[in-house]
Amino acid sequence: MTASKILLLIIDGVGDRPCECLGNKTPLQAANLPNLDELAKTGICGIMDPISPGIRAGSDTSHLSLLGYPPQKYYTGRGPLEAAGCGISMEPGMIGFRANYATMDEGLITDRRAGRIEDTKEISRAVKEGVDLSKYGVTIEFEPGTGHRAALALKGAGLSAAVTTNDPKKTGAAMLTIKPTDDTAEAKRTAEVCNEFVRQANAILEKHPVNAARAASGKNPANAVLIRGAGEMGVYEPFEEKHELSGSVVAAAALIAGIGVSVGLERIPVLPTTPLSEQVSLVLKEFDKKDFVLFNIKNADEYGHDGKAMEKKEFLEKIDAAIKPLMERSDLLIAVCGDHSTPCTIKEHSADPVPLILHGDGVRPDGVAKYDEISCAAGGMCRICGGSLMAVMLDLIDKTHKYGA
Repeated sequence: MTASKILLLIIDGVGDRPCECLGNKTPLQAANLPNLDELAKTGICGIMDPISPGIRAGSDTSHLSLLGYPPQKYYTGRGPLEAAGCGISMEPGMIGFRANYATMDEGLITDRRAGRIEDTKEISRAVKEGVDLSKYGVTIEFEPGTGHRAALALKGAGLSAAVTTNDPKKTGAAMLTIKPTDDTAEAKRTAEVCNEFVRQANAILEKHPVNAARAASGKNPANAVLIRGAGEMGVYEPFEEKHELSGSVVAAAALIAGIGVSVGLERIPVLPTTPLSEQVSLVLKEFDKKDFVLFNIKNADEYGHDGKAMEKKEFLEKIDAAIKPLMERSDLLIAVCGDHSTPCTIKEHSADPVPLILHGDGVRPDGVAKYDEISCAAGGMCRICGGSLMAVMLDLIDKTHKYGA
């Protein structure tokens, strides 16, 4: 029997480098991963450059690549994808931004995350309903993300994504004035629109009861909005038309959910606090009606960014325990990989290839018995680029069309 459905399990930032605190092993090498090792043992393994060798992939560009959308053609910036992930219906030509709430005191940014505020629904609604850019012929969409995060989208004629940020990217500094990055009238106009949005939004937030209550209780108020990552929403060939598969995305990260929605996958809402076991149950439920699920698990990447090798190892062990039910479905081709490496030693994305497993009926096991960066490098898949992954998976479920006679 050939597998008929595809699970693309992306462990965000899974790849790493040897860590001294782990006896010069990577977190994957040091972790106890019986289920991932079993998938490796009974599957075919390799290593993968999410985009191409030597390219430090972002989570956005890498996911596009792995889904079969070459980022060189489709990527227009993170902002519109983040906006889509926050629930904004992004249309081609709209300008999207990542946003976050911050604390400003006497003109200086004192906390870029506003005390890691957890619930911003009420203040986000106030901004969305209160900011008026009608004199520019522009309307806005503004939605909260998780925690201090949010997203902004501008809709109107004569707009451009060629604008800077107002985020000083450090505390103790004044909020920046947004400026055009080219000499076009559209960029100059968009910069003016953005500065007016920030001015009005900050005025609304300064007077909002939520922030008055936070200040009264000694918490940092969310009285400023920082926007960055401007991009123009592009046009994506629908996933189902491109790959002849119906699909869903299960991802707590707004960016990844937004990428899925943008290419036509159905978003299954989960939060960063949703237990992994519940996320796995949602994935399995989707396979009762869908052919493909993109399942992104985020936290390993965050431990890499924080340089916490032991915590990354322990979280990988939690993932391993949670995925056991996924291995019990015989109709799945399971692909396990990362979207990029995030070595704890550099606390940033790197160009190191990520380990890859393809497991399911129809694959040719290669003798690899462990899921880690070194073991998988000896596998039968050898070294591939992420843009080839969808084609390989489609072939393994007998969905590829012959090239030539």
